[in-house]
This record gives sequence, C-alpha cells and structure tokens, in this order.
Amino acid sequence: MNNRINKLFQEKKERVLSVYFTAGYPELNDTKTIIQELVKNGVDLIEIGMPFSDPVADGPVIQQSSLVALNNGISVKKLFEQLQDIRQSVDIPLILMGYLNPVLQYGIEAFCQKCNEIGIDGLILPDLPLSVYEDDFKAIFEANNLHNIFLITPQTSDERLKQIDEISTGFIYMVSSNAITGAKTSVNQFQREYFERIRSKNLKNPRLIGFGISNAETFAEACQFASGAIIGSAFVKCLEGDGTLAQKISGFIHSIATKS
Repeated sequence: MNNRINKLFQEKKERVLSVYFTAGYPELNDTKTIIQELVKNGVDLIEIGMPFSDPVADGPVIQQSSLVALNNGISVKKLFEQLQDIRQSVDIPLILMGYLNPVLQYGIEAFCQKCNEIGIDGLILPDLPLSVYEDDFKAIFEANNLHNIFLITPQTSDERLKQIDEISTGFIYMVSSNAITGAKTSVNQFQREYFERIRSKNLKNPRLIGFGISNAETFAEACQFASGAIIGSAFVKCLEGDGTLAQKISGFIHSIATKS
C-alpha cells in the first residue's frame, strides 16, 4: 500500500511532527480551519480525534474537549461533511483517531469507503484488537487504501511487537507510558529505557512517540529514539483562551519545532 503516510516517511526520516486535535472543538466548525492552520505552520501529519462519550484512554484535557465537541453537535457524519473537500487545500497525511464503537455504528465498510473518498490515509482505533483487525477488517482497510495504526506500550511483549510490526503498513504509535494521555514536561529514565529497547529491535516500520509530548524539550528527546513525535493534550489546551485560532496555533507550533 502506498499513500501519503508512506510518502512522508520515505521523504522525512527524523523530527516528524504529528499533531492531534479533537474535531468540533473549540467550536463545531473549527475542524477545517485548525487543519489548514496546522499545515500552514509546517506540521507533517495530523490526527483528527473523533469524540466519544466514554473516552477511557484519554486524560482530562482531551476528555473535556470531547465533551464540548459532542455538546457542539459533532458526530462521525458531521465530521465527514466538514472534511468533504479537505483535499482541495491540504496535501499532508490525515488520520482519524477514536474508539471502535462509533465506527461500527456507522458501518465499517461504509466508514472506510467514506475515508477513502475524502482522502483519509489511516485510522487509529486503540480498542480494535489485533486479531479482529486481521480476521475481519484488514481486507476492508486495504481495499480503501487505509493504514491501521497500532499502539505499543512499555508492557508490549517482544512477541506482540513482532506481530504488530509484521501486520503494520504505515507507522507504529509508541505510547510513552502506561498512563492516560496528558502533557508532561520531561522524559524519565524508565521511558528512555523503553524507547531504547524498541529502537534496538530494528523494526521495519517507522515509529512516532506519543502521550506526554508537550514542549520543545520532550519533542526533541522523543525524536532521538523515533522518527518523530505526536502532540495531543498540550495542543488541545493551547486552543483554549483568548486570541484567534491562527495566532494560537502558530505560536504553539513554533514553540515546539521550527518549520523544517
């Protein structure tokens, strides 16, 4: 499979900056504007969060943004409407991230076909079991040129790591700790040992480190051990408060990494 995710990692081997935000937050119709502003400021990859009423893996910042977005009226159907012509102005990889339940409610085939139609490159569904993906979903994803991005954690066994690396076609999402999502200000020794262990495995897929990446220091440190990093909670938090979206996004992204 060859889509924008593959192209990105073929062309850029280090300091890949991926940003997560919650669709429909702060305001219902901010989704497209946020994507366009992130692209303008040099982000390499964007993860668009699909809000869910029971986001068990998310920390308080993303949980709160999901609640606001749902109250604003966001839904999978509405999100697809917002993204319908996104490829007229955006050419970097776009990934939808969320929980399996809303995808199943929409209908897995219909969902994947719609993703393909509007130009989504991959999905991150943390609660989709590897075996279910392999048996029931893999052919549907591939038919629609969609990568399924798997997560690994410090608890992931070598055997499972090997399975994930074999079945993955885009990149592997390295969760930096066993905690829920949330911004941290530094990387601890335990995390460094985990990053080092994974790096030593010489996996065929590139890796991005997420959960706890919040500033230039944690971004730079994560980039020593992987192709890049994912920033979520810290970015969602920056969307709060005064100022225009353009000002807040530009200020935040340039505090993390200058355009490269």
